[in-house]
Amino acid sequence: MRGARGAGDRERYSRPMASIPSPLRRALLRAGAGGALAGGDPSLPHLGLMVPVRTPEDLAALAEADVRATLLVAPALAVREPEALRAAVRAGHEIAGWGAPDGVAALEVAAGQPVTLWSAEAPQAAPARLAARGLTPLPLPLSTPEPGGTLCRCPAHLPAEVARLRALGYRPGPVGALPGLRRARARDLGLHLYQWGVEGRFARAHRVRALTERADGVLRLSRRPAPAELGWPPGSAVAELHVHSPRLVGLSARSPLRAYRAFARSLRDVAGRLREDPEFADVRGVMAVTLFHEPLAQQGFAVLPLPPLRTWLYSLGFRLLRRVYGTAVPPSQRLPRLAWMDREAFLARHGGQD
Repeated sequence: MRGARGAGDRERYSRPMASIPSPLRRALLRAGAGGALAGGDPSLPHLGLMVPVRTPEDLAALAEADVRATLLVAPALAVREPEALRAAVRAGHEIAGWGAPDGVAALEVAAGQPVTLWSAEAPQAAPARLAARGLTPLPLPLSTPEPGGTLCRCPAHLPAEVARLRALGYRPGPVGALPGLRRARARDLGLHLYQWGVEGRFARAHRVRALTERADGVLRLSRRPAPAELGWPPGSAVAELHVHSPRLVGLSARSPLRAYRAFARSLRDVAGRLREDPEFADVRGVMAVTLFHEPLAQQGFAVLPLPPLRTWLYSLGFRLLRRVYGTAVPPSQRLPRLAWMDREAFLARHGGQD
């Protein structure tokens, strides 16, 4: 297994107030410029929720969503609506700044508390400028939810979005309350570049389908020709499993049993995709080349050895993945194997619903 609402509003608010930092600034933030934050513990389902607030009406949506969040507030709005801002603080929301940090004092007066977090996505909020005022840049928001990550969402769609996130097993809340919240460092930038340039390119080239919408989803799926080791007729296709490496590493570091349960549950997601996606309607089975062939054997997979050269190549790739993701848990097996299962047998065993 290789590591690897309305669209307009969602895209607009995923980069609050329509400002996107330059690629250089984004790279610097991911490397920790100005003390920028990276996110929280990837083994827990907590999610930092940032909400840009432009008007007092935006706060009403927060109350309807029944969620606490980090509010991105421009100092000018705090000066105009200090009572609304104080009410948000009393409701348990975290206040962070947006725009030029020159107005941080006014924002603190209106909020009635110190403000230490600030969005670095506005043109006037360069990391060095924030650091000079003792402000910490918030993590860059993600486009899709990840455990320990952050999202920025539109207030008007917040009730439905929060309900969806909770149904997927996430626990949205203020960024500052993320368990394990830490500063970014150079390694985070390297990891991002690897995921974008290596795993992302592989996923696009091989049409890898992510089955990781749930907070504990750990598998991806692609269609490929059946390997010769299976002895199937030429032209046969299989569904190949790929691991969501960062998520599985995080779960394994906290609890191997928890990781195993997430893996087993993810096999049911694979079964659902086999039943529902026309691209996988004719695959003859499910396979993976993996070091985790013992857990797959416990889930009904047959295990076959690979030719020596392919074993060496895959072993090299898995060592690279372990180095990239920094897992401290040694694999149960050192040599990869081919694990496979016939389609009908796989659906019979893993096709049940939760």
